[in-house]
Amino acid sequence: MSKLTIRGGSAVRKKYVYFFDEGNAEMRDLLGGKGANLCEMTRIGLPVPPGFVISTEACIHYFENGKKFPEELWDQVMAALARVESETGKKFGDEERPLLVSVRSGAKVSMPGMMDTVLNLGLNDETVETLSRIAGNQRFAYDCYRRFMQMFGNVVMEVKKDLFEHALSDLKDKKGYKYDTELTPVDLRELVDTFKGIVKKESGQEFPSQPLKQLEMAIRAVFESWYNPRAITYRKINEIPETLGTAVNVQTMVFGNMGENSGTGVAFTRDPSTGEKKLYGEYLLNAQGEDVVAGIRTPQPLEKLKDELLEAYDKLAGIMDTLEQHYEDMQDLEFTIEEGKLYMLQTRVGKRTAAAALKIAVDMVEEGLIDKKTAVMRIDPSQLDQLLHPCIDPNADFQVLTKGLNASPGAAMGKVVFHADTAEEMGKAGEMVILVRWETTPDDIHGLVQSQGILTSHGGMTSHAAVVARGMGKPCVCGAEEVKIDYASKSCRVKDVVIREGDIITIDGTTGRVILGEVPLIPPMINEDFRRLLAWADEIRKLGVRANADTPEDAARSRDFEAEGIGLCRTEHMFMAEDRLPHVQAAILAKTDEERAEPLQKLLKMQKEDFAAILKAMNGLPVTIRLLDPPLHEFLPNLGDLRVEVAELKHRGASLEELAAKEELLANVRTLSEANPMLGLRGCRLGITRPDIYQMQVRAIFEAACDVVEEGYEPVVEVMIPLVGIDKELALLKESTEKVIHQVFEERGIRIGYKIGTMIELPRAALTADEIAKHAEFFSFGTNDLTQTTFGFSRDDAEGKFIPEYVELGILEKNPFEVLDTEGVGKLIDMAVKLSRQVRPDIKLGVCGEHGGEPKSIKFCHQVGLTYVSCSPFRVPLARLAAAQAVVEEEREVFIDK
Repeated sequence: MSKLTIRGGSAVRKKYVYFFDEGNAEMRDLLGGKGANLCEMTRIGLPVPPGFVISTEACIHYFENGKKFPEELWDQVMAALARVESETGKKFGDEERPLLVSVRSGAKVSMPGMMDTVLNLGLNDETVETLSRIAGNQRFAYDCYRRFMQMFGNVVMEVKKDLFEHALSDLKDKKGYKYDTELTPVDLRELVDTFKGIVKKESGQEFPSQPLKQLEMAIRAVFESWYNPRAITYRKINEIPETLGTAVNVQTMVFGNMGENSGTGVAFTRDPSTGEKKLYGEYLLNAQGEDVVAGIRTPQPLEKLKDELLEAYDKLAGIMDTLEQHYEDMQDLEFTIEEGKLYMLQTRVGKRTAAAALKIAVDMVEEGLIDKKTAVMRIDPSQLDQLLHPCIDPNADFQVLTKGLNASPGAAMGKVVFHADTAEEMGKAGEMVILVRWETTPDDIHGLVQSQGILTSHGGMTSHAAVVARGMGKPCVCGAEEVKIDYASKSCRVKDVVIREGDIITIDGTTGRVILGEVPLIPPMINEDFRRLLAWADEIRKLGVRANADTPEDAARSRDFEAEGIGLCRTEHMFMAEDRLPHVQAAILAKTDEERAEPLQKLLKMQKEDFAAILKAMNGLPVTIRLLDPPLHEFLPNLGDLRVEVAELKHRGASLEELAAKEELLANVRTLSEANPMLGLRGCRLGITRPDIYQMQVRAIFEAACDVVEEGYEPVVEVMIPLVGIDKELALLKESTEKVIHQVFEERGIRIGYKIGTMIELPRAALTADEIAKHAEFFSFGTNDLTQTTFGFSRDDAEGKFIPEYVELGILEKNPFEVLDTEGVGKLIDMAVKLSRQVRPDIKLGVCGEHGGEPKSIKFCHQVGLTYVSCSPFRVPLARLAAAQAVVEEEREVFIDK
């Protein structure tokens, strides 16, 4: 059905096609990132070959209407094509002066290599001869023709690319050539005929010779590529909505393969690995763009272009500076030089490593190009994780097999695998793998996701493997040419060393080293750029950021990352040590208070030492200590194992005394066994039914606090009572807790400030937060358990059995244990916030589940007005940044509304 727009009382057909001078950089939704930037470069006067963009709306219409083009689309394409013909003086399909075009995808969000491109479109047996005559270069013309057939045959007609590559390799082997550039015009004619035969055999169709038919098929193929497997995978990984669709960019071809005064390349306005302010990139003379990124030939560093084509280099350097100033961000460019003349084919915000992102953001503030808030928004919080991964211990002894290009920094080790499918399978099974390939392609994306790192024997710093690895934050070594891969035997050879699939190697993406075996790793150092950006984030954010820490070591690490206290210290983790578990079991299994007294006294001494060390590490900052909250089965002997032991004792005729003791233990464990331990005798229920256990812990906490006061420290203690669902539970336990606290104060002659609060992890607690708040000075939302109890999911079962399928089917947008369910769990939190502040306006409210370190969840915590979030120590920097970004996003939304 034709779409109409009413303008001035008359019906106007919907516009789907935009010439490059009709758009701008703000039209990304409509024209995609590539198209919008081509329009913007045209608008500011840069040398962009003429062309037009078919909008994302045409793609959306195509899929919503049974894969049919909008009725008005083709007329608009023909009109735009006519304008390109007028501007270039060439005609599409003409045998005298043929116009050739590229057809390229371009979504709103950059998806490098995930969708399809066709170059040299418009060639056939007639126009190739004309191109040869006009260029005076028969080899160039037939090189374009074979490239076109190879790309069109694969992308549009779905012929396997390997068939074309094998035909090309076979011809080179037959002729004794090493490089594609050695093929003669006669060789290329032969190759074209071979390619036609492959297409006819594999597709059952003749290769289309009509340029307009080629164009229609190519546009359709680009639309279809929006749903190819690699694009779908990439969107899922990067959370790109499938509803966006892709634009199609149709652009006049310029040729980098016309000889040694022509070339093509990829450039960055700053080093994407380090962030250093210098021109960075690679190029190839006598080549087309796909040659650079596909790793078919080893490209040259951009600096060398100065020696070969100085005029083009100087113009490129000037344009790169113009674009960075214009966009106020590091740019990733594609360019072609045709017989000495420079053309710009693309600009986009360049993908970069986390270290580079930090340096670029900080440097651009110093340069006056951006402000601090913009710098804070430039860093994806998840990128900070990259900077907190290990690197190779410089003092370790190891065997360096070879070196390649240091394409993406960081170190990784794992089992060698040679196929993306294997990497995916083993990675999902929890094994650490290194994907080793001659060069990766977009089809390998699923394997790259599951790999610890990537090693390729071919390709440069702007190859697919390098770009994708940097974007994912994975170590990558490219172009390690000494790595000779034999896919058939699933092995590779480096000189005289053979590495088989499953053998362990280590790669160092910072230096390019490839190392045999496993190498010790050390934590990375936080540099000054990291600290400065986080200091700016701290100036902006309103949410406090604490850490979850259960040991003195965790507490010290939290302080290093500038956490503002401990939001969750889980005391049950202290009981898991081998020397403590028997005492815990004895306390739980004791039938009387007297029996429990001895093991509790031993635990008191141990707990007191733990608490003292943690309070010292966090001197002057709040430490929220959660009283014991174990599902009891975690501490008790396994019921099944005990049954087996009793049977074995009977079988071998053990003494009656030994057998009676074991049978008594079995009976006690059986009595305490629960059908659903996560909802059983745990948390405050244990404290009420076994009050001496909680009393021991409270005494340990405050005796430790008194000890550290005497040593000159300033402890700030918050006692958290877990799993409260009824206000009377908290009232009872608060009373008994304060009784012990005051006993300690009287005994020691010391008074310190403290708070008593609870963890909100049950729906009933959220619904009755006003009643519970009467007895609590703070709430901490335990979102892990609150998610379990709200959904009725057992996390251990749900995540492994059906949540992935629910996400795949769209029943759940995200795993709710990873990203907070704001529509359900979030409503309970919001309700509890409002109810509790009605009763106690100054109540402190935090989140201490894993969601406290997840950016989207942190934004929600800011929106509902929590006091702080608490997360693992290594995620504290991430949380500090995400909390600041929530403020900036809120300010921008308010500005837009106004």
